[in-house]
Amino acid sequence: MCRDDRYAGANLVEAAMSAPTAGYVTPMEWEDMQALLRFGFKHLTQASFLLLRVKDRDAARAWLAAAPVTSAVTGNPPPTALQVALTSEGLRALGVASHIIGSFSNEYIAGMSSDPSRARRLGDVAASDPSHWTWGATNHVPHVLLMLYATPETLDGFQQSIQAQFGVGFEELVCLKTSAVGSKEPFGFEDGISQPKLDWDRERPVCDQEQYAYTNLSCLGEFLLGYPNEYGGYTDRPLLDPQRNGAAILPRAEEAPEKADLGRNGSYLVMRQLSQDVHGFWRYLDQQAGGDAALRERLAASMVGRTRDGEPLVGRTNEVIAGNPAKPEGDLNAFTYQSDPQGLRCPLGAHIRRSNPRNADLPPGDPGLISRLIRTLGFDAEALDNDHVASTRFHRLLRRGRKYGAQVTPEQVLIGAPADGESGLHFICLGANIARQFEFVQGAWIAGTKFDGLAGEGDPLLGHRQPGLDGTRTDVYSIPDPNGPDRRLTALPSFVTVRGGAYFFLPGIRALRYLATAR
Repeated sequence: MCRDDRYAGANLVEAAMSAPTAGYVTPMEWEDMQALLRFGFKHLTQASFLLLRVKDRDAARAWLAAAPVTSAVTGNPPPTALQVALTSEGLRALGVASHIIGSFSNEYIAGMSSDPSRARRLGDVAASDPSHWTWGATNHVPHVLLMLYATPETLDGFQQSIQAQFGVGFEELVCLKTSAVGSKEPFGFEDGISQPKLDWDRERPVCDQEQYAYTNLSCLGEFLLGYPNEYGGYTDRPLLDPQRNGAAILPRAEEAPEKADLGRNGSYLVMRQLSQDVHGFWRYLDQQAGGDAALRERLAASMVGRTRDGEPLVGRTNEVIAGNPAKPEGDLNAFTYQSDPQGLRCPLGAHIRRSNPRNADLPPGDPGLISRLIRTLGFDAEALDNDHVASTRFHRLLRRGRKYGAQVTPEQVLIGAPADGESGLHFICLGANIARQFEFVQGAWIAGTKFDGLAGEGDPLLGHRQPGLDGTRTDVYSIPDPNGPDRRLTALPSFVTVRGGAYFFLPGIRALRYLATAR
């Protein structure tokens, strides 16, 4: 059965590491955690992201050692917030020891733009090839990411204050502006609906138990280093001798208390600047619909998997999904695809179905022991037909992106409103394992052309449309019709172009202070 052991190579260490004594739960260390892991800062509607490179090592280290980073401790919402993340090149530029850097994940060490093979797997080809990026490749790889969040009246002053503080130690590579927080992403669809709920109370068993139903509740270790993940183990990260100079300030590792844990309360942060061709998207769909407004909306919804208002095409479920905070009848995230295995309501290749297939470890069926055994051994033909997609729970992403540019409605596009500059998304996601979370979702589900048994189709929104290695076309999208052959949208343009990207480490606050002083 397809329970994600294709990527198990990245998790051998994870699965092997033992959990702490059963029943013991370490209290959450909110004061050591950067707030982005816990909150999305929606009340801080303005943001800017500063990408920096070290120009004076000592000055850069001194500033990072005292940077006013906002922690995850609750209280009165602050009018501003600062978060700090570092690339592996940034760690080298700061003089962090090579053996410490070498204990991070291979993906983080190599970087997003490290080689053509990674670019091909991620779909970063043609116009999205790293050679065309404005930042993140060659000599434009940032060392440090500063994420500034603020209320509208305070952002400019807050940014100027931070820039004045770091100016001696860093040079600014680029400042990425954002738009005010709103519910719609640039194409005009409700966004931010589907997010995993983190098991802050640590209620999930610390073991790898088969899941027979989709759950929205994720183990902390899927997103925070130093905590048990869905495998019941700990993701590999730097564990240090606490007697090492300065390491005494670090928390101890849960599974190895004799070690100082540099990763604990931190996460990997993936950032990509995605330019969205809003005009091209709606003009293409209008052409395919022959100017029929209702059909145009249906085609757009079929590509996304939701209506513009966020209603899932598959319909909301009556079942209670663990980890959904709202009641099913009022929750746009309360659904699975169990009732739509052929994609007759929500096409198999729709964007939201690719990014979160909402399946369990086994195909749906009777919960009885015999039924589970038959499905596990592959003797159920219907179950086999539904078993094309790896288990969702090993590939969740915690999204924290912000859009940029002016918002334009489909109606404005179709009456000829000009494009007012570039618009798109600063895609940001957090995860403890870049390989089996971001890279798997992006490579196998989004850029992959064989998702869920399909052939020659990429993601209808994010797909690159370039032919496969065997020459197979990928610029098509099929919409099943219960009364006849599939409707095929052909000659799909590329609607999204990658402008830049990088892998960062978002450290715990004590880890940040250590990295700023360690040699």
